[in-house]
Amino acid sequence: MAKEWYVLRVASGREESVKESLLKKVQLAGLSELVPTVLVPTERVSEIKGGKKRFKERKLYPGYIIVEMDLTDDVWYLIKDTSGIGDFVGSFQKPTPLSPQEVEKILNTLKTKDETPEVKIDLESGDRVKIKEGPFENFDGSVDEVFRAKGQVRVIVTIFGRATPVDLEYWQVEKI
Repeated sequence: MAKEWYVLRVASGREESVKESLLKKVQLAGLSELVPTVLVPTERVSEIKGGKKRFKERKLYPGYIIVEMDLTDDVWYLIKDTSGIGDFVGSFQKPTPLSPQEVEKILNTLKTKDETPEVKIDLESGDRVKIKEGPFENFDGSVDEVFRAKGQVRVIVTIFGRATPVDLEYWQVEKI
């Protein structure tokens, strides 16, 4: 039988500990060749706290882990016996494997997220904002452009009766 990818429901917030527990049980049972990969899909997101840029891992699918395996009876019972694992995603009688397109999409997402962390900016062009830090503190303006790669926004602020573009870090503004 060929190895296929399956999704397992696990207790939300315990994905990593369930993954480690499953890998340990697979190794002890000598089934490592039947269950080569167990993944908790995450992405790196940068955020600014206290003026410092930090990277945080965020789960793409909270409450689920993805496992590549050859689903034999031994593997089935081993997974069912692992604490923290609820069930397979799919029909009740027979677990449904992920399609090759779904697997490729998930694996590509993991690869690209490792290369370039995504900055989460909840602003769009035209949004009204208030500047909360810097030389233009307490000025109101509207977002002209969002530079997601740099983590910056260009805000149009009226200074002395003239519309002036100001480039700011995204965390220096808040939506009104």
